[in-house]
Amino acid sequence: MAGNYRVSADIGGTFTDIVFQDSATGACGATKVLSTPENPALAVLEGINTAIPADAEIDFFVHGTTVGLNALLTRRGAKVALLTTRNFRDIYTIQGNDRGEIFSIRWNKPEPLATLEHTYVATGRLAADGSEVDALSTDDLDAFVEAAKAEAYEAVAVCFLFSYVNPAHELAAKAYLEERLPGMAIALSHQVSPEWREFDRTSTTVMDSYLAPVVRKYLATLVGDLKTRLPDGHGLHVMESNGGVMSATTASNNALQTLLSGPVGGAIGGKALAQVTGRQNLICVDMGGTSFDASLIIDGLPSTSNETMLEGLPVQMSVVDIHVIGAGGGSLAWEEAGAVRVGPQSAGSTPGPVCYGRGGTQPTVSDANLVLGRLDSANFGGGDMVLDRDAATAALAKMGAKFDMSAEAMAQGIVDIVNAKMADAIRTITIQRGIDPRDFTLVAFGGAGPAQAAAMAEELQIREVIIPVHPGAFSAWGMLQTDMRHDFKETMYGFWDLIDQSNLESAFENLAAKGKDYMLGENVAAANISFERGVDFRYHGQEYVLTIPIPDGPIDMAAVRNSFDAAYERQYGHCSPEGRVEMANIRLAAVGHIPRPENAPPLPMAAKPERTRDVYFSGTAQPTRIVDRNALADGQAVSGPAIIEEGTTTTLLPPGWQAVVIQGGHMALSKSDTGKGAVA
Repeated sequence: MAGNYRVSADIGGTFTDIVFQDSATGACGATKVLSTPENPALAVLEGINTAIPADAEIDFFVHGTTVGLNALLTRRGAKVALLTTRNFRDIYTIQGNDRGEIFSIRWNKPEPLATLEHTYVATGRLAADGSEVDALSTDDLDAFVEAAKAEAYEAVAVCFLFSYVNPAHELAAKAYLEERLPGMAIALSHQVSPEWREFDRTSTTVMDSYLAPVVRKYLATLVGDLKTRLPDGHGLHVMESNGGVMSATTASNNALQTLLSGPVGGAIGGKALAQVTGRQNLICVDMGGTSFDASLIIDGLPSTSNETMLEGLPVQMSVVDIHVIGAGGGSLAWEEAGAVRVGPQSAGSTPGPVCYGRGGTQPTVSDANLVLGRLDSANFGGGDMVLDRDAATAALAKMGAKFDMSAEAMAQGIVDIVNAKMADAIRTITIQRGIDPRDFTLVAFGGAGPAQAAAMAEELQIREVIIPVHPGAFSAWGMLQTDMRHDFKETMYGFWDLIDQSNLESAFENLAAKGKDYMLGENVAAANISFERGVDFRYHGQEYVLTIPIPDGPIDMAAVRNSFDAAYERQYGHCSPEGRVEMANIRLAAVGHIPRPENAPPLPMAAKPERTRDVYFSGTAQPTRIVDRNALADGQAVSGPAIIEEGTTTTLLPPGWQAVVIQGGHMALSKSDTGKGAVA
């Protein structure tokens, strides 16, 4: 018997990472294959067939996708029409009254996804309390139908005034349009984002419509291409931007929720790592072939937000805070104005770095690390790829000649530049928010991350680095540690001291009923469903809010108020206990626990013998131990200079640094007191 497996796939710009877990024993393995941008499912299928026996069954499959995000960034989404309330046609075009770059004279408002000529109106008006002022006009809807046919729209966003209070007009409009525009993707604002702020809600709904046809087509293709391993899409799930998962069927109807599903697995893996290691404050960095993703784990939980900005447009949805820049192993080195730049452009998987031998001619970070001896040309990817060091050296020597530098010196310069860019990205989510990175442990993963981890730690004066199990595929590993999750919300405005507690608890009960129905529809057993409650608060007269968790059970109004004051002081350094507090929205996350093995130990693998080769540190080649991570036992220490190799990545241990295998098979790096000199 081949057994049953749980499988996850992280589809990146250069590599697709596959993690597979034996459903019975919990043992995990990982593999990497080159991505296939023209059809991401091909790489996923190749990875599954490589890792899992053909007669094995897949109980659970989850993946993160950047299809929706890429469609937004490249403006290749659907042709969208916006239908809104008469006399409010300009809301989406005018946008907000703030400037994205307050001191820039060249700043322009972002181009809307549905421009004014694609915005239509319908008579029908609701008051702020949800009562009907004017009935919905079917004549206007008929006119819109004719326009939709003439313009060949692929999706429709419906956003009527105050529909988050009373959705009757939006529901009636959808029913009317579906009869006359069969097959049209129609998004309703009260379903996408039942929250106040008219422009933000409209923007969120339009973005959902813009992405829906693209995401649905992608998922249908994925289900079809994986039918040999996942008949009828059984067990196929997609990561949500909030760190949970949903079925592929649900994802097809909630395209917006997939927007940031690609990089979120690493943050969820960081949460699991915090529980295993007892380190509650982590900076998680994922350096892959194309991008560098940074996120925070604070007090054991990922840093999250209830809104975000994408391409300058607001999106009202719960997201894990992730800061992304173009810096990866495939980042291209190039010249501008007599200086060397690195990224954000990437060689991707095609043609890839010069050393891949697939037609690349421009040096990359991976080429630089190979020339510095930090990568093994014969043991890359566990020996599945052979790298051409001579070609990489020639490309770097050609660029170096323009600056009177050797190939090795140019390689060192490229590595220094990308390290500085990544350190600045970490400062963005820490120092710029009043957080001291020295109080955190750095968790480095991704195919290229562990090779740069020590240098980043020294740059930021971080004392400890964790290299987790399967670091090259850690985001995919994190996807197997998550649960079903879906967020519900309702605008409920008022002064906290005037809120009726019974009404508040009733409102939460209504959201919980919706959450339970949702999870039962996702085939989650009732016993595995739980809820997390929260309320958005602000001091009277303020614009922005803080979300305060509400414990289970009867709501202690005074205790919740005190929690807000304490949270405000932590965030801003002061609070106003005597000031009046307003609540704006209530929130409820429905969580469906997915049964999984309690432990996820790495699959035992035969270790390769230790050897030695010259590796460059600070411009000087030094004899360096090359150690197979599979040879290290729990508690075993390795002192630098050393390189620790494994199937999915390479960890660089500079002189003066030490690595120790800790609980869970993870590896802790720290600098010894006697270590001297900066890492480079």
